[in-house]
Parts: sequence; structure tokens; C-alpha cells
Amino acid sequence: MQAGDKSQQSPNIEKATLRASERLKNVNKNEILLLLNQYGILPQFVREIMIDCAIAEIAIAEDEALGAYKKFYQQHQLNSEEDLQAWLKARGISREQLEYIATRGLKLAKFQEQTWGNKLESYFLGRKQKLDRVVYSLIRVKDPYLAQELYFRVQEGEQSFSEIAREYSEGPEAETGGLLGPVDLGVPHPALAKMLLRSKPGELLAPTRLGDWVVVVRLEKYLPAQLDEVMRQRLLSELFDQWVRTEGSSVIQEQLSPNTNELKQKGTGGEQETAVRK
Repeated sequence: MQAGDKSQQSPNIEKATLRASERLKNVNKNEILLLLNQYGILPQFVREIMIDCAIAEIAIAEDEALGAYKKFYQQHQLNSEEDLQAWLKARGISREQLEYIATRGLKLAKFQEQTWGNKLESYFLGRKQKLDRVVYSLIRVKDPYLAQELYFRVQEGEQSFSEIAREYSEGPEAETGGLLGPVDLGVPHPALAKMLLRSKPGELLAPTRLGDWVVVVRLEKYLPAQLDEVMRQRLLSELFDQWVRTEGSSVIQEQLSPNTNELKQKGTGGEQETAVRK
């Protein structure tokens, strides 16, 4: 039996479907917010609303819009008018809504650039140390005496770092012969990041305890971060995400507050209702 075959559904499933339909008919605004919060999706819902509000006044040129539509159609394999109509019908949206969806990312990128573009260089410089990337080799074991022995083997050239890592390392890096990266310097354990920052490529570092592990590390490559276009987009998105988290949290607390939920009146309708009560 297929899940969508109503002719063979059990009474319990039919009841659940009817209850869900009735529940949706009767749910009010405050309940929706509480339910979204209960299901753990209110932050994402608020994020999407904040994006819509942020880009409301962002204008794009006609050729930019056409390019966004074309890209969207290609991504979703909408190669004909029939494909497009079927796609719209399946999702219950209009062509106007589709065009909004297709240009949303472009407008958001413009909003981010207009809002934080002139602050990006100083932000980059403040973050640069953690944005620099490293490639390094790592052996981790729990026995400090074994770590010392393995360190000497590599140092004396008795075995390669890769061979020893595959044989003895007790973490997932054993699968790659101990080789990790490239990764941002903000990714490894803070103490390990400091060790890598102070070392030179090819330098083998003596065994060091990091929590439950004793590690032997060798820096392979140091890759300084550059404020190129890819990095610009990454940092703009990062600043936007910080704004959304901070302001979105405030919006959620305000809307969920029992002291304000019933007092929230928005738009002309809310003003008229207030006037009637007076």
C-alpha cells in the first residue's frame, strides 16, 4: 500500500488527517508562533521574514532579474512553459512568487554589500588570524610514552609521518595518513591552533598534551587569507548572520512575551480595532 492511497488508509490515519485539517483552520497567530517555537523552527521562520524585510527596498536591473530567472530555471530543470506551470502547480505558488524567489538571493547579496561593504576590510583584518588556513599532519594517542617514541621515529627518519599515523593514530586522521586541511586556523583546538601559528612549514613539534590526547604535529603549509571576492561574500554572509541572530532573538522574545502577545496590533486593522475598543 502506498502512503497516498486513501482507499486503503486505516481509520486512525483518516482521523489524524481530519484533525490536522481542522487544527490548521482554527489556529491563530499566537498559537502559530508558539507551535513554531515548540517545533524548533521559529528562528528559521523569523530569519526568512527578516530577509524579506531587509530586501524590500532593494532594486535590481532588468538584466539582473532576467539572469536570475534563467539561473533558477536551469537549476530546477524548467525547460518549457509546461515544465514551469507543472512546477508552480505542484507547489501552489504563482509566477510572481516564483520571480520573487528567483531574485531573492541577488537582492540579499546587494543588501549585505550596501550594509556592511564599507566595513569589510577592518572586519577582515580583525578576523584574519582565524581565517588563515593551514595544512598539517597529526598523530594522536593516549599513551604519552608511545607519543614520545613515535616522535623520535619520525624525527630520525625511521618511518614516515604518514606510515606512523596510519598505524598508530587513534583518530579519523589515521585514514589520511595524519594529513588534515586545508582548514581555517579557527577550526582546530585553540591550543593546537597556537602551536601551528608559531611553527614553520616542515617543523615537527614535540609531543603535547591536549585534553585526553597527546599529539605530535607537523605544519605542512600555511595559507594566508586574502580579501578576494570569495572571502568578501563569506564575510558579508557572516556579518548578516550575526545581525539576524542578534535581532532575530530579540524579535522572538518580544513576540513570545505573554505581556505583549495580546497587545500586538499591526497595520490599519489593528489601529481600527483599538479605536473601536476605545
